[in-house]
Amino acid sequence: MSKPMRKPDLRGVTVATVLPFKDDSSIDWDGYARVLDYCACPDGIAAVFVNGHAGEGGSLSDDERQAVIERTRKHIGGKPLLSGIIAHSTAEAIHQAQLAEAAGADCAVLFPPAPLGGGASATSRAPVAFVQAVSSAIGIPVSIFQYPLASGFGYSPETLAKIAALDGVIAIKEGSDSIFAYDENRRAVKRADPSVAILPSNFNWFLPQLAIGGDGILSGLVSLAPDLFVALWQAALADDLTALRAVNERLYPIVRAIYGPAPIMDMHTRMKVGLKALGLIGNADPRPPLLPVVPALCDAIATTLGAARATGDIRLA
Repeated sequence: MSKPMRKPDLRGVTVATVLPFKDDSSIDWDGYARVLDYCACPDGIAAVFVNGHAGEGGSLSDDERQAVIERTRKHIGGKPLLSGIIAHSTAEAIHQAQLAEAAGADCAVLFPPAPLGGGASATSRAPVAFVQAVSSAIGIPVSIFQYPLASGFGYSPETLAKIAALDGVIAIKEGSDSIFAYDENRRAVKRADPSVAILPSNFNWFLPQLAIGGDGILSGLVSLAPDLFVALWQAALADDLTALRAVNERLYPIVRAIYGPAPIMDMHTRMKVGLKALGLIGNADPRPPLLPVVPALCDAIATTLGAARATGDIRLA
């Protein structure tokens, strides 16, 4: 008789951690430990998500992803630990998910595989089969990474509802980048299974997503401003719109500094620039094909974070 699946509670703030590298592109483990101390260990952080876009999981080897999970587990103790599964095929996704489970992850976050782009995710048949195949091959639950609809990888409300009805699916990281799509997806998922957590994660949309309704927050930006996101979530829990607006005003300059300039794909590298400006890491460069942030933007990010430190919105131990 198999043991019942342990399903972690993902309500609250989940930080998607960035992963710093040294000048030679090897992982900077000392810098990563400081990042975890800053954004993953404080009270109010409910869970930690590694090996996703923020952690440049697609550029890591199997051994590196394993090491990230194992080191993070030792650092954060019993907090739920999620690991991204960024694969090009179902077989590769199963392989990554099995390795993540063996390394100590509590939940596998399934990114849509590359062949489901270009409109292939517009109908439910292939995405549902993909999630079912990976979920049935592991003993930990899965979460779904919902892409922006404009990417061609975003799932429809019908597809998300069918996925949410599968055994083992416990959450949707909702990044459709459209408030209308967010609300339609949230309603469809909750009709299919009210226990599946909807985790807002949409760049500029944190306040309206939480005002509509959500079960937590999942964002890479939490790695840069954990206190503000904890305050935002506490205001949402209290149904305090005035407090939500006040926190949003404090968060706004950081949101625009990170997500505002083109190209948006540089957002996580800009977070590294911020962490370097705070003295937590020594090198902000990503792995290719991503490129370092241009100097003018680095200066603007440092100025924005300096202002946030002066007001106490960003605090270092």
